[in-house]
Amino acid sequence: MTLTAENTAVVLDSTADFPEAQQRFPNLRIVPLYVRFGDESFEDYVEMTPDRFYERLRTASELPTTSQPTPADFLAVYEELAPSYEHILSLQISSTLSGTFASAQTAAELLGGGQVRVIDTRTVSASIALLALGVQRRLERGTTNEEIDAFVERYRRRHMLLFTVNTLDYLAKGGRIGRAAALAGNLLNVKPILTIRDGEVVPLKRVRGNAKAFAEFRELFESTSTDSPALKVGIAHAAAPERLEALRTLVEHVRPHAQIEIATTLGAVVGTHAGPGTVGFFWFEDE
Repeated sequence: MTLTAENTAVVLDSTADFPEAQQRFPNLRIVPLYVRFGDESFEDYVEMTPDRFYERLRTASELPTTSQPTPADFLAVYEELAPSYEHILSLQISSTLSGTFASAQTAAELLGGGQVRVIDTRTVSASIALLALGVQRRLERGTTNEEIDAFVERYRRRHMLLFTVNTLDYLAKGGRIGRAAALAGNLLNVKPILTIRDGEVVPLKRVRGNAKAFAEFRELFESTSTDSPALKVGIAHAAAPERLEALRTLVEHVRPHAQIEIATTLGAVVGTHAGPGTVGFFWFEDE
């Protein structure tokens, strides 16, 4: 059974921080999560843009909260796609970070017929977008479920995800801190280098200041990649565009043949847990 971009749709959730997905690829869709300020609830990217979110966050009396899409949210998208596509691949944020995967699974069962395959990406943010772009490349040349499964497994093992936050408070208050909790209450201006491992936020290293954090990013990037168009890169920021541009310059200098496939602003849901000033760096060598 051959899967193509004509017969297979790809569904992401908004934690992929890839709002332009459907504009770039007609067979892609995004199901938004929700962010709540007090009694007001907003769909990520749809009703609450990143710029509006970070502006509101600055003056909020208490931190916002987030919630997953309902099974009905996913089902509505699946039902929209079902008449036009034989197959639907649904790539969701790590199931250890959100109940979004479970909602997608329930919706797939409600649709029935085995038309939807829900995949736990075990990752988050632009890393999901990079995975989706790899899946899309395979669909465009023709692929199989077995090849997709092998690709997803290889991506889980080999992709790199690094991020730094201005403070661990947002991760802690959102309950997403994982083993990085050991770094809570850190010294002034100490920057934790964090990653997602087995779907959990874990610390890699502590450095002092943004300059040393970027030096660490560069060292890890150089030591785990080669300069080739097969090297796919994603960069993301939360109200820190100058840090995004610094990462772009780093990539262009260190790996000039790499492809920066996505440069994005963290949306309201990921931004709620990461906090302003966060910068993320993602890469993967595709074959």
